[in-house]
Amino acid sequence: MVKLNKIYTRTGDAGTTGLGTGERVVKYDKRIAAYGTVDEANAAIGLVRLHLGEDDAIVDEILGRLQNDLFDLGADLCVPDRGEELPYEPLRISDEQVTRLEQEIDRLNADLQPLRSFVLPGGSPASAYMHLARTISRRAERLMTELAADENEPVSTAALKYINRLSDLLFVAGRYTNGRGEGDILWVPGANR
Repeated sequence: MVKLNKIYTRTGDAGTTGLGTGERVVKYDKRIAAYGTVDEANAAIGLVRLHLGEDDAIVDEILGRLQNDLFDLGADLCVPDRGEELPYEPLRISDEQVTRLEQEIDRLNADLQPLRSFVLPGGSPASAYMHLARTISRRAERLMTELAADENEPVSTAALKYINRLSDLLFVAGRYTNGRGEGDILWVPGANR
């Protein structure tokens, strides 16, 4: 159980922050950038949820689970698995969470017509914010894969799969909240030449 009874600690005033292992790192460390961007994606999902309509209860339920999962992902990234013994069991993204995302993508996508062009972000406010969350999650994925490329900075396979599926789900959910794809704004290559 997390207990936060004091919000400021002054421990970061010199430009460092603590990982879940207790290790101090600079605030611009790649690991901090990765889970900070995961947190940013979570905040964007919160904006989406403010704009969902009555017909979007399924999407709201999915997004609520995603927001919780993204805290799990941040916790996973905050405690790198370097093989050291810790006084607690660190929280890790599971393969089951990845599988659930795939099932939710398939569930939403079943109600959509196949695409014949790329979709421009927009349409309904919920869809526009969904695309914003999608692009932030793609940035988080780039940061996580960059981190994982460093042999001294482990990132679990399940965490990498999860962040990859997340942007796919947000894309499909963006179409779903856009009138089940009817409100999609399609890219017209070269339209303004």
